[in-house]
Amino acid sequence: MLNLTEIKLTQFSHGAGCGCKIAPAVLEEILKDSKTTPKNIGVKNLLVGNESGDDAAVYEMPDGNCLISTTDFFMPIVDDAFDFGRIAATNALSDVYAMGGKPLMALAILGFPVEKLPVEIAQEILRGGKSVCEAAGIPLAGGHTIDSTEPIFGLAVNGLIQKKNIKRNNTAKDGDLIFLTKPIGTGILSTALKRKLIDEEAMKPAVDVMTILNFIGEKFGALNYVNAMTDVTGFGLLGHLLEMCEGSKLSAEILYSQIKFIDGAEPLAKKFVAPDNTFRNWKSYEPKVMGIAGESLVTLCDPQTSGGLMVAVDPKFENEFVELLKENNLTNHLNPIGKFVSLREKFVQVLL
Repeated sequence: MLNLTEIKLTQFSHGAGCGCKIAPAVLEEILKDSKTTPKNIGVKNLLVGNESGDDAAVYEMPDGNCLISTTDFFMPIVDDAFDFGRIAATNALSDVYAMGGKPLMALAILGFPVEKLPVEIAQEILRGGKSVCEAAGIPLAGGHTIDSTEPIFGLAVNGLIQKKNIKRNNTAKDGDLIFLTKPIGTGILSTALKRKLIDEEAMKPAVDVMTILNFIGEKFGALNYVNAMTDVTGFGLLGHLLEMCEGSKLSAEILYSQIKFIDGAEPLAKKFVAPDNTFRNWKSYEPKVMGIAGESLVTLCDPQTSGGLMVAVDPKFENEFVELLKENNLTNHLNPIGKFVSLREKFVQVLL
């Protein structure tokens, strides 16, 4: 009888989760002639294209509502097929929540090495993805599959939002407080698992974090004092913060002591256990940042998978925002991790 638990999915892929992303500098080179804006393609209804590296595209429909469209997929970050499906689906849905919207439906994207792995593994991956869609209240309505050399799974997701509620990653304001709704460290822990430095039990806290849906993003979308928002994924906390800073033409101060870490991540970071993309990320960010070194380099550049929402909040409404976090069981994330400030020589200063 086939024992699926004996199959270690992470041994069938060269990357893991959002750590599979192409390095920021390389991606910028790829996209330099492909920026899609309403102006350069003459589509006035396209409200958000890829001009600012935002989390999803947004298209205004005739009735005044807006369609959010996004896709996200990657290779296994855990060995368990069901958990891999759950994590990939949660991560893909996050892009809609990061725009302030509500998911409507999803399509599966599955690449599978049919000559290397039994089809039962693919069934478990899809079952995991479907379970997350059900939790989000949407159908997994179809999809597309290919025979690939490595396992790949993700979703294409459509969502809905009112125009006035759209949250972008480039609209932060001077003085805004920065909140983060999940701890970081998924890349560190998944790398430790792949290198057999930790076991599945030690990885469980990361799996728990990666399968929490960012439902609250839809509530943030309705708040006029939330000025900007994004989710923290493959470019790490620092990379996605830099996108917000550069897009908003602001700098930011980060209080390292206020950042929360997944259980087990900090000791590994001190030993410089990190995925390759951590250092590729840092190569892109180094000229734009001051105050980072050693352990903080590993943690802040760590590629996150299905990370939390990074939110720019008007400081006059801090108490109101904190109450909303409490109401939604985010009591570990009540303190801002920093603030946006007027543009300086460096985009980000890390205060250790």
